Amino acid sequence: MTKEKEVLIERSSGNVFADLGIPNPEEYLAKAELAAEIFKIIRRRRMTQTAAGKLLGISQPKVSALLNGRLDGFSTDRLFRFLNVLGCDVRISISRPRPRARGRIQVKAG
Repeated sequence: MTKEKEVLIERSSGNVFADLGIPNPEEYLAKAELAAEIFKIIRRRRMTQTAAGKLLGISQPKVSALLNGRLDGFSTDRLFRFLNVLGCDVRISISRPRPRARGRIQVKAG
């Protein structure tokens, strides 16, 4: 007979970066969502990493890092510019302030 191990499950906040205690989790989530959109466009166009790098003005290893979620070397502004080069409009909207509530960053593709 084997003894079953108890598994502790914790409900997610909806942001894995916040759940992991990473500083500025909303910024990390936004960057991840922007990179996911870039990945989808490159895949849909069946571009190689080399071709994507030429278009975006970065090296193939940087494209590889971007497509594999290694985003520390990429600012949100830079990711916006990549999306522009790929033909996407990027809109930034600012809501009315909510008293006693911290604002958040959201990325909505569509």
